[in-house]
Amino acid sequence: MPALLRQLSGLGGCTTPIRLEGYRTEHHVNRDTGEIGRVLHHLDSIELPAGHLLVRCNNRRTTRCAACAETYRRDTFHLITAGLRGGKGTPEDVATHPRVFATFTAPSFGPVHNRLTGPAGTVRRCRCGVRHDQEDDALGTPLAPDKYDYESAVLWNAHAGMLWRRFSIYLRREVAKRAGLSQRALRDHARLSFAKVAEYQKRGAVHFHAVIRIDGPGGGDTPPPAWATVELLTDAIKAATPKAQVAGPVIDGRAHTFAFGDELDVRPIRGADFNGQQELTDRAVAAYIAKYATKGAETATGALDRPIRLIAEIAHLDITDHARRLIRTAWALGARKDLEHLRLRAWAHMLGFRGHFSTKSRRYSTTLGALRDARAAWRRAQADAAELEQDETTLVLAHWAYAGTGLTPAEEWLTATLAPAPGTEGEPTHG
Repeated sequence: MPALLRQLSGLGGCTTPIRLEGYRTEHHVNRDTGEIGRVLHHLDSIELPAGHLLVRCNNRRTTRCAACAETYRRDTFHLITAGLRGGKGTPEDVATHPRVFATFTAPSFGPVHNRLTGPAGTVRRCRCGVRHDQEDDALGTPLAPDKYDYESAVLWNAHAGMLWRRFSIYLRREVAKRAGLSQRALRDHARLSFAKVAEYQKRGAVHFHAVIRIDGPGGGDTPPPAWATVELLTDAIKAATPKAQVAGPVIDGRAHTFAFGDELDVRPIRGADFNGQQELTDRAVAAYIAKYATKGAETATGALDRPIRLIAEIAHLDITDHARRLIRTAWALGARKDLEHLRLRAWAHMLGFRGHFSTKSRRYSTTLGALRDARAAWRRAQADAAELEQDETTLVLAHWAYAGTGLTPAEEWLTATLAPAPGTEGEPTHG
């Protein structure tokens, strides 16, 4: 039992680990002759307490695995923070570069129940005449469902990623225009870096939160030009947003075109610490983006976080009628040959959105992969220091095959009683 407890503790609280069967053998190798010598270490899954090698699922969704989602949230926080104040290989000088936090919303597809507040924080009446509670299931649902444009709502989600790419092109043009440069010449003076996260509003429409920064031509390592200011960046974003449009499909004679909604919020990011909550700070921005990086469409669909195989499944799901109609619309549109590139049936559970929830430009900061690799390297270094002499060369032979997902009922019970082992971050675990 103690060995099983150690193996489960090494999962760091993951409740849906990947089970692998196979082996891993480390041999000593003579550096001079290349001869393979004695076995230094052998691991066989059949000899492990759980009968398999257990690997964390590393799913980013809280609804799938709270422990792995928390690791993802922390990594995202550090990734965003590094691009705002430096660290993790990003110079601290980026904190002096112009940067803003912008929110891009979807257009209206019809009036919905909402919860508006006045200047003093008092809740105003919705158009339906009710002052909705924050947890009211009616929030985000249409006032008149039969008049709500479900078709456009689903197609908007399906084209949101493409619209962001179009916006980024126009933003570079607008920045260059305000600097008195051509778009080609801008590359020699400045570079735009960003990190963004997608979030579902209660009505089921995706919108984006983004950190946008102006760097020098070499990225965060180089200072931005003197003309690069927060005011110039803000003005360029406000000019580029309405110009960004994506032509959509023509359905039953109706041509769709997609653009961001009128509600655009652009705020400067100031200091590294909270300042009486009067200014938006890099710490607050990083925490906000990291929070939404672990979510999916559950804001609008509840706990639905898996692809739908048969449309009949949704009749048994605990979701609102609004979410059900969005899913049905995505499923119906997904049957059209001219829309098969959108893969709407495969992404019906996401209401048509198939993009990555958190993305960044190449030079914004470090990467999630680099953070995971650094943790894994640290753990291996600790193990190697204890087991191997530094002058030894090893040959590793391994073969692993997928054997299933999840824990047995007994393992689930034990996992619930355990505290994660210090430093666990997703490496394969063994006794």
